[in-house]
Amino acid sequence: MSRDATITVRLVRSFEHRNFRPVVYHDVKLDQRVSEFLQHVKRDVATRAGLPPPFRTYSYDTMKIIHQAHGSKTNELVVSLEDDNKLLLHEDQTLREAGVAHETEVALFCAQDYQAYKAHPVCTW
Repeated sequence: MSRDATITVRLVRSFEHRNFRPVVYHDVKLDQRVSEFLQHVKRDVATRAGLPPPFRTYSYDTMKIIHQAHGSKTNELVVSLEDDNKLLLHEDQTLREAGVAHETEVALFCAQDYQAYKAHPVCTW
């Protein structure tokens, strides 16, 4: 069984304005800790060509599973506001323990912004 996966990370800059950019990572080791992957993504995003500066300098700190391969998708365009206890990735878990598998899509965002949007989910675009 392969231990490497392709993971799409959706960088969420604004929930209200539905402002996000997907970034694809290949050969991701699912046995690494969520904290390691989070740090890798943050370092990569800070220097990635093609991303506008607001995405590169944003204070990302939280990951949540958006979609699993061959699974159903949410109707929410940015990220589902439900099932936080099941879908939020905890930094002390491995990606595999957190439920990440090959072709999983995860959102990366600021927890404070997510909580504010969850309390008042209004889009302004």
